[in-house]
Amino acid sequence: VVNAKDLRKAYGDKLLFDGLSFSLPRGGIVGIIGPNGAGKTPLFRMIVGQEKPDGGSLDIGDTVRIAYAGQLRELEPNKSAWEEISGGVEQIKVGNREMNSRAYISSFNFRGPEQQKKVGTLSGGERNRLHLAKTLMIGGNLLLLDEPTNDLDVDTLRALEDALVDFTGCAVVISHDRWFLDRIATHILAFEGNSEVVWHEGNYQSYKEDLKKRKGVDADQPHRVAYRKLVRAKRLLRIGINGLRSDETETFGSLGWVFWETTSCKSLPFIIRENQPPSVQSL
Repeated sequence: VVNAKDLRKAYGDKLLFDGLSFSLPRGGIVGIIGPNGAGKTPLFRMIVGQEKPDGGSLDIGDTVRIAYAGQLRELEPNKSAWEEISGGVEQIKVGNREMNSRAYISSFNFRGPEQQKKVGTLSGGERNRLHLAKTLMIGGNLLLLDEPTNDLDVDTLRALEDALVDFTGCAVVISHDRWFLDRIATHILAFEGNSEVVWHEGNYQSYKEDLKKRKGVDADQPHRVAYRKLVRAKRLLRIGINGLRSDETETFGSLGWVFWETTSCKSLPFIIRENQPPSVQSL
């Protein structure tokens, strides 16, 4: 579905993540967790092509069709809730099947006269439900949901859980709702802070037990997100496979050393020692 290898992303001097690798499983439900600002939404934007990684590779399968419900609930304010979903027709296509548009929107708790309410007058929870209904009817085989449980009532939350469990493709869900993830997630992608991201097979409870084993009993308590400092070398000398290349601009977040150019020479001989930075030979 989606394969990521050694992804790196930074904003300013904050390294969000580095060396991030994972493969989204077919038919899986992946819960993405972590504090705000850790890099969860930027990862979604990379998957849909709205942003580029600073390093690494992100491969999307040729048959992947993405349905993305972002945090921005973009709807037409002058349309009714029913018109927003149906386009004004009684029969609509939901995924690969046809169904009555009023019955479909009713499953998201818009019943009777509520279907005629103008989108511009809807509450935050109602807008969330409507946006979710639009996204789920697209019928892609890779579903990306960013905080879908915000402001949802209990009935709609249960409908969302049922829809995700029945979804035949791969669903990836950013959420702070641990109970929700415990019920639906088959895998967890955890942004743990300090620019570290962990892939875990299992639901949230299983991940929490693993986290405590790795980092102690208090590791699951809320904390402010921390970042590794990004190392920027404007004129960086580095050794490539085919020899030395100089005067390049690159960004490295995981290197333990950076050698700065201090001379106007365009190439310098280096001595390379294992697990150590290069040293300049006497000219």
